[in-house]
Amino acid sequence: MEKLQKGDKKLLNAWAFFDWANSVYTLTIASSIFPLFYGFIYPNKEELISVFNLKPTVLVSAVTAFTFLVVAFLSPLLSGIADYVGNKKVFMKLFCYIGGIGCIGLFWFSKEYIHLSMLFYFMGLIGYWGSLVFYNSYLPDIAFPEQQDKISAKGFSLGYIGSVILLVINLAMVMSVDGEAAIDMMRYSFITVGLWWIIFSQYTFYILPKGVSTGHKVTKAVIFNGFRELKLVWQELKQNKRLKRYLNAFFVFSMAVQTIMLMAVYFGEKEISWADSDEKTMGLIASILVIQVVAILGAFLTSRASAKFGNIKTLIVINIFWMFLCFYAYFMVTPFQFYIAAGLVGFVMGGVQALARSTYSKFLPETEDTTSYFSFYDVAEKIGIVIGMTIFAIVDQISTMRNAILFLFIFFLMGIILLFRVPKEVVSE
Repeated sequence: MEKLQKGDKKLLNAWAFFDWANSVYTLTIASSIFPLFYGFIYPNKEELISVFNLKPTVLVSAVTAFTFLVVAFLSPLLSGIADYVGNKKVFMKLFCYIGGIGCIGLFWFSKEYIHLSMLFYFMGLIGYWGSLVFYNSYLPDIAFPEQQDKISAKGFSLGYIGSVILLVINLAMVMSVDGEAAIDMMRYSFITVGLWWIIFSQYTFYILPKGVSTGHKVTKAVIFNGFRELKLVWQELKQNKRLKRYLNAFFVFSMAVQTIMLMAVYFGEKEISWADSDEKTMGLIASILVIQVVAILGAFLTSRASAKFGNIKTLIVINIFWMFLCFYAYFMVTPFQFYIAAGLVGFVMGGVQALARSTYSKFLPETEDTTSYFSFYDVAEKIGIVIGMTIFAIVDQISTMRNAILFLFIFFLMGIILLFRVPKEVVSE
């Protein structure tokens, strides 16, 4: 196949299509079917899993935190190698296949083999986030600056459409039967996610370039090149008070936001008084779809608000909204109350993620090395998730998940205080 030039429509569409392939993981495994399945496997929410001596929800939190810690370490390591030897597609494929096989492996998830079961969960999670590192890094290679916003939005749209289609199919599978048969259908849905992810990604892999091959061998210096770049960014941040203070605020409030989004369905499965298992299944999946739809509206309205009132002021208001949600969730009991919470979470979820990243981009100094700055941003976000999930797991283990959600309010409060300290103009230390 002839090599496509940067900016070519076919190349851009192939890149965006990877979202169609991998987004099914976040919606079906991370957000809906697997949390439901996990709840059926461990119906006693206070049961301590013997080999770990942890509550079921705490075990998921701990494995998730560990996965993000691994991703935070591997991202700069592998990115540095891929950029040097020009084979980022190899790493993107590797993580894709690890994730897809992990999803398929969840079919055999069981209490008896919990170590192996959680390994498959770990593989799916690290496969998704690991492949995303290299997927995102392709954007400046295949698209010109004026094309990047549009093709990124197209990828998001394709991912949303594809994941919703498969989720509806999986929901139909689960709701077509009762009892143990429904749990079996959940197992089959994990296979559909893995196959969908692997099969549909092949078009992207076929079209995307391998990268510029340098023929260089990987040395010790190359392996740690990514970490050296992060260290340089950290040193430069010390000279830019506005960017440093904003990043401090982002680090604090992002850990709470990401923790809530990762654990929301587990909270709904454990803490809400559902009439029966059918209502719980339909209710939780419906709430996930509500979050997805409302998040698009929230992102749009947030961008309008930031244009009128400024990014920092808008982020402060959003964090206040998140604080309110923590208190609301603590007292939430009925399914109707949970649906309201899902709508509110969706409203601020899309907005805070989009605005946080664009604010960081606006505050960057004049530099051609934006990749290193965003690598630093991504690593900071992942480490924040590790801390947030760890704290959440500890509070959940020693008390309740409700207290763990309420405790996160402290981080939003700290985030607000730190946002007030961000200078309006660039200030050097």
